[in-house]
Amino acid sequence: MAYNTLEVTKDITKDGGVCTIKLNRPNALNALCAELTTELADALGKLEADDKIGCVILTGSDKAFAAGADITELKDGTFLGMYDHDVFGLYWEAVARFRKPIIAAVAGYALGGGCEIAMMCDFIIAADNAKFGQPEINLGVMPGAGGTQRLTKAVGKSKAMDMCLTGRMMKADEAHACGLVSRVVPLDELMETTMEAAKKIAGQSGPIAMMTKEAVNTSFETTLSQGIHFERRLFQAMFSTEDQKEGMAAFAEKRKPHFKNK
Repeated sequence: MAYNTLEVTKDITKDGGVCTIKLNRPNALNALCAELTTELADALGKLEADDKIGCVILTGSDKAFAAGADITELKDGTFLGMYDHDVFGLYWEAVARFRKPIIAAVAGYALGGGCEIAMMCDFIIAADNAKFGQPEINLGVMPGAGGTQRLTKAVGKSKAMDMCLTGRMMKADEAHACGLVSRVVPLDELMETTMEAAKKIAGQSGPIAMMTKEAVNTSFETTLSQGIHFERRLFQAMFSTEDQKEGMAAFAEKRKPHFKNK
């Protein structure tokens, strides 16, 4: 796949395939322009249909994951224009709609839309130089791609209010302490650590990984009793798969399982 604003690299082995998507607008700190988000949605659509890919890594540069939306494209927008085109819903949310596991590997700035895109991924591994923020209030607007919602669910009302109303940035250690990111590693270990996690995921049963992702995400949309009911039904359904039989047989036989995604 060749794109103008993305670098897409596949690493496929017998144990599973990983695809790394690198945001590539270095002169604009990977600002999320229409071309980039359109290409990102296209790439994810192709990867979802690629049976060889079990996990995706989304990353940027050492300096910036993404420093926000491209304000030059938004500054002259109108209500009807934003409403009719709904670029956040059509293209940006492709990350949230992606059914396979996707990890954000964040170094440098993840601000505004960059923070929102990172939060759409299943989890975030951050370099020790990462900085997260929702500074839209400084531009006379508020987050519009899920920032007021996903950030609040991740870090709680008080800290989300603090970030959205003051526009301050949160460093990696604070982001880890409040649960926004799952791990913080030295910058020079970011991609190695993330690839290790991605390959571990890609080596699991694809259908089981997707159902597990769906179950965890359901916890944000339902009551506890509804979520547990959903989890229980998915767990029971897994016993109709060949991979459940293989996984448990391998455990009993003290060997590595060989999943077939069936």
